[in-house]
Amino acid sequence: MAWRSKTRNLQVVDTELSADAVEWCPVPSSHGVLACGTYQLQTAKSGEDDAPPSRTGRLYLFEFRREGSVHPPLTELQRIDTAAILDLKWCHVPFPGGAVLGIAAATGELQLHTLSDSQVTARPKQEGGRRLHPLCSVEVGAERLALSLDWSTGRMDSSDVRLVCSDSAGCLSVLSLAEGALASLSHWKAHDFEAWISAFSYWDTQLVYSGGDDCKLRGWDLRAAPSRPTFTSKRHSMGVCSIHSSPHREHILATGSYDEQVLLWDGRNMQRPLGGTPAGGGVWRLKWHPTDPHLLLAACMHNDFHILHCQQALEGGGGASPVVASYTLHSSLAYGADWSRLTVEEAGPRSPVAAEPKESLAESGGHLRIQYESPTTSFDTSLEDDAGRYIPEGRAAPPVTTTAGAALHPNAGAPSASYVLASCSFYDHMLHVWRWDWTPDHTALKSDLC
Repeated sequence: MAWRSKTRNLQVVDTELSADAVEWCPVPSSHGVLACGTYQLQTAKSGEDDAPPSRTGRLYLFEFRREGSVHPPLTELQRIDTAAILDLKWCHVPFPGGAVLGIAAATGELQLHTLSDSQVTARPKQEGGRRLHPLCSVEVGAERLALSLDWSTGRMDSSDVRLVCSDSAGCLSVLSLAEGALASLSHWKAHDFEAWISAFSYWDTQLVYSGGDDCKLRGWDLRAAPSRPTFTSKRHSMGVCSIHSSPHREHILATGSYDEQVLLWDGRNMQRPLGGTPAGGGVWRLKWHPTDPHLLLAACMHNDFHILHCQQALEGGGGASPVVASYTLHSSLAYGADWSRLTVEEAGPRSPVAAEPKESLAESGGHLRIQYESPTTSFDTSLEDDAGRYIPEGRAAPPVTTTAGAALHPNAGAPSASYVLASCSFYDHMLHVWRWDWTPDHTALKSDLC
């Protein structure tokens, strides 16, 4: 495969609290709107050892605007202090009151907010314009965290608007949204431990997928008794924490896990994946590109953000999907990532690079040993070499580079493409907006499939 690929930072925002979820609004009139959620674990103070930890968060609303080369493109519209946010997703279709944002909260609630054009401003830093307003909420279970959610509208279809939510008790909940209220349709125990992720099949919204800390990937048919899965896969060797149904190709599913693997599936045969890619670091989130059926964005916790080109696996060629770009300017856990539907012309000019990449594991000659991994509590890691020997911190970082992926004999005559993305990282509490430019060599792509 050949391509010319480059990532460029556009803007960096300090979210103050640990950032773990980000998504651009898919509704056509609001493509420039970006939501970011944070999660902060507040431990007990000295002398209060018996006090349970509290989880707080903040919801940010931004808008991407083209205002010339002087001003940064991202403008903060609103911030809402709330319970810690584990996941957030926009409904893909608008409602009469505006676009709707769903939030999975540490209180065990599923919360919905509507996006309006109110001119009220609450803080000097916030400008008038689009605002989020609470719509409704529902508790999915007592003494648990809501961990993920997904809408049934991934193919921009408004005929059946439902949500699925997973929680820390290993349960799934399916709810309907009608007339501004959430109604529970079904609730069941799906996994032995935390159900990290839940997702609809966008092509048949009676089918739901889930992944848990019990290392199981499962399917469910809502037309049958939900207590019995349609399949259970143990192809992932660690907890399954990311699932995304392709909005472009029927039956296609992508999954990610703490085992650092991205697997592609045909839902008609869940015995064997179409292909697998070692992405490194643990794959927390996967997002298919809004229009290109072959591009898959992966947030890989300890190994940055990567864009995979999945054509070969999807066309039956199997094997690993090549990484065509990597964004390495975050310095902490890579958790949230999403594609914007904005065109590059709408996105405007770029700002100078505002951060330096951390040393990659490949360059350091070491790898991370995860002592205990969970986004809902604390954990410890250490860097060690292949012989298991500890590598101390403080190694010199490599020179800064904005070139992502490999540049292998680029085809100068090939049409280029440019995209805007957002990503966020945890302990450094940073939100990045960046641009990816690439020139694929379609001749080479076709030859790889032969």
